[in-house]
Amino acid sequence: MRQQRTSIYCHTRGPGFHDLSREIANWLSSIDAGEGCVTLFIRHTSASLTIQENADPDVLRDLTDSLAGFAPQEHAYRHSSEGPDDMPAHIKTMLTNVSVTVPVAAGRMMLGTWQAIYLIEHRAAPHDREIIAHYVGE
Repeated sequence: MRQQRTSIYCHTRGPGFHDLSREIANWLSSIDAGEGCVTLFIRHTSASLTIQENADPDVLRDLTDSLAGFAPQEHAYRHSSEGPDDMPAHIKTMLTNVSVTVPVAAGRMMLGTWQAIYLIEHRAAPHDREIIAHYVGE
C-alpha cells in the first residue's frame, strides 16, 4: 500500500463549474496509480466539489440556477463583511461537498460514462483555488 499527495490549482473567473477530471487523471497516470482510491479536498469555504453530468451543459446551468435559488445574493445576511456574494457562497458550499472520493482501477478513475469531477465556484469574482488530491492504493 502506498500514498501520494499533490495540490491542484484552479483559477476561476467567477461562478460556475470547472472540470478537474483530466488534470486528476493525468496526475494518477504520472504516479503510476494502480488499484485504490483518490480523495479530493478543496481548501476553501466558498467553493466546493461535485461529481456531475459532463455531457449536457444545460445540467450545469440548471444546477447553478438551483443553487442561486437556495441562497440568493439579495437576502439580508448578517455576515456581509466580505461582500454580498460571500454568505450565499458559504451556504452553497454547505449544500454541496468539500471532498469527493473516487475508486481507481488499473490507474483510472472509475467514473461513470457521463460523470466528471467539478470545482464549483460560488463567488462572483475570480479566485485561485487549491484542491488536495490524495491517492491511496497499489
